[in-house]
Amino acid sequence: MNLPATLSAELAQRLSAHAARLGAAAPAELFADAAGRYASLAVEGEGLLLDFTRQRLDAAALQALLEWAAACGLPQQVQDLFAGVNVNHTEDRAALHVALRAGSSLPTTIPAGKLALVAAERAKLRAFVAEVRTGRRRGHTGQPFTDVLNIGIGGSDLGPVMAYEALGQVREQLEDRTGRRLRTHFASNIDGTRLAGLLRELDPTTTLVIICSKTFTTLETLTNARLARDWLAAELGDAAVPKHFAAVSTNAKAMDAFGVGADARFDMWDWVGGRYSLWSAIGLAVELAVDTPAWEQFLAGGQAMDEHFRTAPLAQNLPVLLGLVGAWNRNFLDIGALGVLPYEDRLHRFAAYLQQLEMESNGKSVRRNGMPVTWGTCPVVWGEPGNNAQHSFFQLLHQGNAPSALDVLVPARSSAGLQRSADYAVGNAMAQVEAFARGHTQAEAAAELLGRGRSDAEVAALAPHKVHAGGRSTTVLAFQQLDAPTLGKLVALYEHKVYVQSVLWDLNPFDQWGVELGKKMAEGLAPAVGGEAPANLPVLGWLNARR
Repeated sequence: MNLPATLSAELAQRLSAHAARLGAAAPAELFADAAGRYASLAVEGEGLLLDFTRQRLDAAALQALLEWAAACGLPQQVQDLFAGVNVNHTEDRAALHVALRAGSSLPTTIPAGKLALVAAERAKLRAFVAEVRTGRRRGHTGQPFTDVLNIGIGGSDLGPVMAYEALGQVREQLEDRTGRRLRTHFASNIDGTRLAGLLRELDPTTTLVIICSKTFTTLETLTNARLARDWLAAELGDAAVPKHFAAVSTNAKAMDAFGVGADARFDMWDWVGGRYSLWSAIGLAVELAVDTPAWEQFLAGGQAMDEHFRTAPLAQNLPVLLGLVGAWNRNFLDIGALGVLPYEDRLHRFAAYLQQLEMESNGKSVRRNGMPVTWGTCPVVWGEPGNNAQHSFFQLLHQGNAPSALDVLVPARSSAGLQRSADYAVGNAMAQVEAFARGHTQAEAAAELLGRGRSDAEVAALAPHKVHAGGRSTTVLAFQQLDAPTLGKLVALYEHKVYVQSVLWDLNPFDQWGVELGKKMAEGLAPAVGGEAPANLPVLGWLNARR
């Protein structure tokens, strides 16, 4: 695999030499100077700590990576993003998701017109949330809402679900203060099984349904929305629909036909991509669950990371460093996977959210100029909460031969007030990080077995099975506690990391043409499912015969 064309020949040669040197180093040698490595490979900012000491890096290699960022014009491209330049060149659009969380307290280069649109929509959302939460807005029979059902898919589902779960402490504290709980549910999959189960449990007289679809034409979302409409109308009649449905869309005609009330519609714009849209009205279900003050703390956390990204020097810039280290692993150490392992259970959907954010953005093989990419781009992103994962796939990470870099997310304080339990989790996290880094040699395994009284023959037989190679490339991302501002910072951190890597790899991270092909083919094949048209695929014939 070639190296990115954004690298000069001299810098590519230097980085390759560093990779050969560091890649060949034994873990015991590489990680011997823990204090010295921490001084040069750990950076703190905005209440977050990035610790790269367990990456196959040193200060010299990191300095060369920073030179790469400067040489490919990253500082100017960051300014272009915030200034509203059409960085999404294939669709001739800006990518101004940063405008969605921009407040009035900090200076910004974001165009004033975009800020005004966002401010107006925020005012509408605040008013709507207040009406629902206080019971001033009610259903068709005059009862207050007890349940919210969010229907969307992709960015209209993954982000809201992740944030809803992550902000569990905020929801619980709000319920304790107010004595009122809005139960929140999410449905996305077109097969209907999730939705069917929800509709059996929910009461249509007290359920508010939010449809999230920019075009109001997405097949999965509209299929589920129509099922929900039929369910509600069967119980309460068509006249009830405007009282029980809200929508986030730009398609007024389609919302008219569906029956969404004019006072329950919220806008989004073509300069915000779906996977970057959590900060917009797409997050309405979450804002209803946690209330506006907490939601705006989440937005403020995102803005704080924006300002850090826009103004911090490259060497202290968290998204820049996270992006560079990821590119180092991908392009110089040939690691094609990234595992995300949060040791905070409320982040159990964070990896799923990042899968779309990263792979839909930088899962590309065409450069910005339309020429083919000949170097590695986005790795496969995957993950689960770390403590559970220790009892499932950590065996592969410790002794398997499939390379994967790791991001380990660790809080200092419990988000549930259970500090002793959180301390156990932190202890597990740090133990795993050290084990991934240092490994366990055959000599160490043999000495351990001899110390337990095993015979020489037993040691010879068992010691090879206890060897851990070590040297697993691991980043620790630490924070004080998972709360609304911290979640905002984490999400914005990874958004900007994606942008950094798109610049390094010469990609457009804001289009998603690969998503469209499957949609088009599904439309063409739909009549063949069920036998309304000839089934040209043998498996369809098999399935149709068994329906």
